[in-house]
Amino acid sequence: MATDDPFPTPTPQRALDELRQIRRTMERAGSFTAVPGWGNVAIGMVGLTAALAAHGQPHPDTWLGTWLGAAAIAVAVGLWSIARKARAAGLSIRSGPTRLFLLGLVPPLGAGALLTAVLWSRQQAELLPGLWLLLYGCGVVAGGAVSIRVVPLMGGCFMAVGAAACFAPAAWGDLFLGLGFGGLHLGFGLLIARRHGG
Repeated sequence: MATDDPFPTPTPQRALDELRQIRRTMERAGSFTAVPGWGNVAIGMVGLTAALAAHGQPHPDTWLGTWLGAAAIAVAVGLWSIARKARAAGLSIRSGPTRLFLLGLVPPLGAGALLTAVLWSRQQAELLPGLWLLLYGCGVVAGGAVSIRVVPLMGGCFMAVGAAACFAPAAWGDLFLGLGFGGLHLGFGLLIARRHGG
């Protein structure tokens, strides 16, 4: 009389399925470690350059174009440096932590792009520096929840600078943008490069 074996012999397919499940679970539980220290330093240099170039621009369209151009360069540098650091560490940029990092970061940036268009069309550009810094900080905090500890701290600093920009005179907008997108990226980039690799 045959009895049911409580520990059946695994088939090769079943073993592969279980290994895939274990890998997926470990990826979801891991952290996003490809935050680029030197990439953040480069982004900080772009931010400082944009603040200097945008300050005192006689035409508002030129001011906005300067900051949007800097944002495009910063995104390209950020993506390239993340991919480079991940490749050097043997990490997949398609891993669970990377997806979670981007899911935290991208929606606030998308909201910032939409609100930029709305505020610009209503001639309320003086609100943009605080808005950009706050939303970027929110995205970094949210994405940083699956990253190294210093990343959410960096996001919180961006939010603090953005909050200060909201209550400061409009003429100080470039100063706050330079402090945030320039200074904070430089400082935290050097810290990340030193403690967690380039």
